[in-house]
Amino acid sequence: MNAASVPFRPTAERLTADPQVPPGIAFWAEMTVPAEGVSDGVPHVNNVEYVRWVDRLAEMATDAAGFTRARHLREGTMWFVARHELDYRAEAFAGDEILASTWIVDVTRTTVRRATRILRPADGRLICESITRWALVNLETRRPVRIPREIRDAFGTAGAGDGA
Repeated sequence: MNAASVPFRPTAERLTADPQVPPGIAFWAEMTVPAEGVSDGVPHVNNVEYVRWVDRLAEMATDAAGFTRARHLREGTMWFVARHELDYRAEAFAGDEILASTWIVDVTRTTVRRATRILRPADGRLICESITRWALVNLETRRPVRIPREIRDAFGTAGAGDGA
């Protein structure tokens, strides 16, 4: 399963779903965990799937703000992962209904840090949380580039400053 095929559906903001999510800036999505991606032997979601989920949620949030991958390709840029930090808090299983949120924590000249939280509302368990540093990269030079003000302005941040 590639990240684009992860079956998340955008959903309305859920202010009461997770008090750790800053209101007003998070992108929310939900899905039923598919059987594909469940480990053999131990029937829980394989840890590699969480990385796909984090990537897909970031893509969906960026698309929702109007900065699609197609747009970035036309402009000769793309977001590359510089660092993933994932903390696995509980197991997820095929058929689980999950709720996820993602938002920008802070911004530097060439990178953003995006937080993601994945919950199972049925029992209130936090399944996974992550912080990913994304770098905006020029596809020709393969070097980081300054994040345009238009992109910075499209996302609120949970951090105190933008690091610029």
